[in-house]
Amino acid sequence: MPSELIPISLFVCIAYAIKVCVDAMVRKRMVATGGSADLVASVLRDEELRRRHSSLRWGIVLLSVALGFGLIQWFGWEEVTPGLVAVLAGATGLGNLVFFMVSRRLG
Repeated sequence: MPSELIPISLFVCIAYAIKVCVDAMVRKRMVATGGSADLVASVLRDEELRRRHSSLRWGIVLLSVALGFGLIQWFGWEEVTPGLVAVLAGATGLGNLVFFMVSRRLG
């Protein structure tokens, strides 16, 4: 199992590094081309808000998935069945809906 995680982790790290570099290049070009200060400030504010919403979404979704796993443990289900998968899918969907309602109230 750990030997399978190494290539996956490497891929995730490389993809994240590429994303960070591309974001930095976009910011550098925006400043270098003489973009207005309002435009730069607006883009940076939007990025910060997007990061906060992303953290909020993942927090809510992972919490609901944890509750789904807790339900599975509580009911004593040990085999992978369509009902078990439905509980996890439903918990994920419920987490996304809760995030949607929270984000509408915040924004």
